Amino acid sequence: MNELELKYGCNPNQKPSRIFMEDGSELPIEVLNGRPGYINFLDAFNGWQLVKELKEATGLPAATSFKHVSPAGAAVGRELDDTLRKIYWVDEDIELTPLANAYARARGADRMSSFGDFIALSDECDAATARLIQHEVSDGIIAPGYSAEALQILKSKKKGNYNIIKIDADYVPTPVEHKQVFGITFEQGRNEIKIDDSLLENIVTENKELPQSVKDDMKIALITLKYTQSNSVCYVKDGQAIGIGAGQQSRVHCTRLAGSKADNWLLRQCPKVLDLPFREDIGRPDRDNAIDNYIGEYYMDVLDDGKWERIFTRKPEVFTASEKAEWLSKMSGVVLGSDAFFPFSDNIDRAAKSGVSYIVQPGGSVRDDIVIESANNYNMVMVCNGVRLFHH
Repeated sequence: MNELELKYGCNPNQKPSRIFMEDGSELPIEVLNGRPGYINFLDAFNGWQLVKELKEATGLPAATSFKHVSPAGAAVGRELDDTLRKIYWVDEDIELTPLANAYARARGADRMSSFGDFIALSDECDAATARLIQHEVSDGIIAPGYSAEALQILKSKKKGNYNIIKIDADYVPTPVEHKQVFGITFEQGRNEIKIDDSLLENIVTENKELPQSVKDDMKIALITLKYTQSNSVCYVKDGQAIGIGAGQQSRVHCTRLAGSKADNWLLRQCPKVLDLPFREDIGRPDRDNAIDNYIGEYYMDVLDDGKWERIFTRKPEVFTASEKAEWLSKMSGVVLGSDAFFPFSDNIDRAAKSGVSYIVQPGGSVRDDIVIESANNYNMVMVCNGVRLFHH
């Protein structure tokens, strides 16, 4: 099969719609269930490239949670501690494989953005991972294979209409790619840059201590950025993206957006948030929304009289600004990656507020000296790798 007709394009009025192989060869995918749409396939193919490269770069199973052609989360299969299990809604008695750990991290870091995601997995989907997916709101999945039990579990989602795509793991695309805009065809060589430790050798700050675990996080940041709509920045800690800022015209707005997501990730681990007294009949999406409001500036949306009763068994105390600041001050060891150079030191100032200790960016700004000086003031380690990773 070298062509697959789709229901419609990005919007219902955009017909006809299809995916096909222009050279007449076979499509490298098989739809095992459901009817994926145009945007589903865009997310699936970008997500598959991301997790395949993460696996190659780290040697660990990888997962990503994609939404509207940018990752909402990406991670490798490092084990979850008890706190992460709690904030990701993974019960203590659930056994997790490395791949399941990767998906729990990718889906859980920014649960608001991951709602209704398209999932990509680097390895065959096992039953443990499928059971996690079973309980999340998701549009579909792409993976190189599925165990029989995993496939049965996934086929039960969305009343049997869950989108399940199998990708040929050995498929290699042509080295030149094309797209059309306004009836005009664009052509470029594929971005085949290999992201490995060799890109992390140019340390430009006074502090040059760069452990291997941090190098791995830097590679996770860079590979995630490679498939994130630009401008983009990515905060990473312990094998997972914890804040992604995409598509902003100003880089500092990306840094602020991603930083606020990273802050939320840490705030969700505060005992005051972990101990919120939710009613038993409140589902995960409503809990996620309530937590997002509770830790944000619009906390009275869930604490006002007449509102908290619908969510909690008792009225929680306000999570004050000073309490949040004190908790956030404990964060450190975070990696910040950028798909292009930082033009001003305000990005570094914002990053420091979210516990960033390490930065990887291309460099090349006329203000590099000012940006590096700012990193030195915070005793950060900064790598300038000379590689831009714009993605559009």
